[in-house]
Amino acid sequence: MRRFLRHPVRLVPLGFLTAILLGTGLLMLPQANAGHRFTPFMTALFTATSAVSVTGMSVVDTSDYWAAPGLVMITVLTQLGGLGILTGATLVVLTVSRRLGLHNRLLVQAETAEFGIGDVRRLLLRIGLTVLVCETAITVVVAARLHLAYAYPPGRALWYALFHAVQAFNNSGFALYPDSLVRFAYDAWVTVPLALGAIVGGLGFPALFEAGREWRRPSGWSVSTKLTVWGSIVLLLVGFVGLLAAEWTNPLTLGPAGWAQKALVASTQDAFLRTGGFGTLDVTRLAEESYLLIIALMFIGGGSASTAGGIKVATFFLLAFVIWAEVRGEPDVTVGRRRVAGASQRQALTVALLSLAVVVAGTVGLILLTEGVRYYQALFEVTSAFSTAGLSVGVAPRLPAAGQLALAVLMYVGRVGTLTLGSAIALNTRRRLYRYPEEQPVVG
Repeated sequence: MRRFLRHPVRLVPLGFLTAILLGTGLLMLPQANAGHRFTPFMTALFTATSAVSVTGMSVVDTSDYWAAPGLVMITVLTQLGGLGILTGATLVVLTVSRRLGLHNRLLVQAETAEFGIGDVRRLLLRIGLTVLVCETAITVVVAARLHLAYAYPPGRALWYALFHAVQAFNNSGFALYPDSLVRFAYDAWVTVPLALGAIVGGLGFPALFEAGREWRRPSGWSVSTKLTVWGSIVLLLVGFVGLLAAEWTNPLTLGPAGWAQKALVASTQDAFLRTGGFGTLDVTRLAEESYLLIIALMFIGGGSASTAGGIKVATFFLLAFVIWAEVRGEPDVTVGRRRVAGASQRQALTVALLSLAVVVAGTVGLILLTEGVRYYQALFEVTSAFSTAGLSVGVAPRLPAAGQLALAVLMYVGRVGTLTLGSAIALNTRRRLYRYPEEQPVVG
């Protein structure tokens, strides 16, 4: 067992699983819910998994079901899940001891996978400072708005603002309102800071730090940062235009609003689509065309080494460049005058195909487990769980225990990552000292 756990990559899924089980036990306590009764195991497990995986999907009404201790626990689990269990634990070690050993550096590198070992201490300090500054700024703005415009007492305004700020930056969708953020749909002082937090948190620390450091020279960015930043901008534009077009005349969503209000609601909801989880529109009332758009965006997700899920923006656009190079007959895949390594191309293809297989299998399983669920509802719910987006069409609370457990497993796999989970299982693979003769099979 000790040998099995020696490799840091194996500790990533184990760390998340440990946090989920610990959170489940704490949420089952009578003090955690408003009824002061023991929470059913499946409800606690689903909620803990949703929080640690920064999904925000729930089988109960968060605002009514959980008492203050339960909500605090959900906030802590979300923050830990967003930072990464190993990253968060190592950050605590660094804060207490002011130094890091090689083992702890390897643990963090196993989760971030974007930085060298020598950069870990500085990276952790920057991550902690970035999280603190962003969440504090969001909390201050939203708390002031709730206090001044909605007459919330200062303590309540601060708590509500802090809870939603943590959820937004970590791309989780738990809300203290039954309608998520629909009641604030036309209030830019509430929705825009939360939307910006979701965008920044969803970029990922590697891309965020490099883009901030070299903002005057975007041509000098690494391939990963270019794909993430420019790809995110493209997806935000596609989501905004697509959502606006699909819902412009829908009387249940944007139809009655003015053009400025439509633009505000569409832009903020667009920011939450891929992994944010909040709703400024009632998802159950969207047009079916919007469902197809949202499913595609959720599947893509956010940036690598971020609080977001999905196959990741860089993965999606790297595959687009691979296809483009193959169509043109180019011998190499190039992005911004940089040749992409073949290993990265194989990893992108592996992540995409494994993720697609998981989503398809999960959708079929959910349809078989639940009666009365339409195929697009099952696909939406499964994609949302796997991509840790958290948006729901109301299917999760109606599922039997087996269906809820299936969604919990999907959230866990989506947060840990298919490639990380597969690598943790297959680390005993040995490098061959020989190569077989090459042959080119007929493709297409």
